[in-house]
Amino acid sequence: MYPTCASCTVQACAKGTAEGVPQNCPMREPMFFEQTFPEYQKEENHEFYVAASEIEGLGYGEWCRLKETLELCKAMNYRRIGIAFCQGLSQEARIISRIFVRHGFEVASVICKTGGIEKERAGIAREHKVDPEAEEMMCNPISQAKLLNLHGTQFNVLIGLCVGHDSLFYKYSDALVTTLIAKDRVLAHNPAGAVYCAEGYYRKKLGL
Repeated sequence: MYPTCASCTVQACAKGTAEGVPQNCPMREPMFFEQTFPEYQKEENHEFYVAASEIEGLGYGEWCRLKETLELCKAMNYRRIGIAFCQGLSQEARIISRIFVRHGFEVASVICKTGGIEKERAGIAREHKVDPEAEEMMCNPISQAKLLNLHGTQFNVLIGLCVGHDSLFYKYSDALVTTLIAKDRVLAHNPAGAVYCAEGYYRKKLGL
């Protein structure tokens, strides 16, 4: 049986116990966790995981996500940060880049339209463009990632890439990635807003 943690009301894992858990709870398979735990001890993961967890404790309930990201990069002694951003969030990317520079980082940033390749060349039907009558350049997340790889970024910050385009960026990025802004054009880039209204104003919009 596959796990359904999202519907669990016990959450015994947060107490470190398997008492009273459902039949499909992963906590019933302790050997699985014993097999995966050594991954945290690997050199490529250990320092980063510990630093991220320490940042969680230091700034819990006090630091915004931007502050947490800055402090994580400092804790890891990163020097060169990559920013991959959507054209629609150019102003936000400019501000964020400036903040990182003020904190002593080098910043390499790449816009989503890099390469200037028309959408139809990538197999996107004319009728599926935002404006079917216009020449529209494709979003290019693979090139964004590869450009940042080429310039040796140690950590990449994603700002507002489209759903799915962000997935391809994660796939091709050599460096670890965090998402600072998740795109939601309708909700001012606050996708959680639809969740909080899912049983009220947004019920019909979500097909519930």
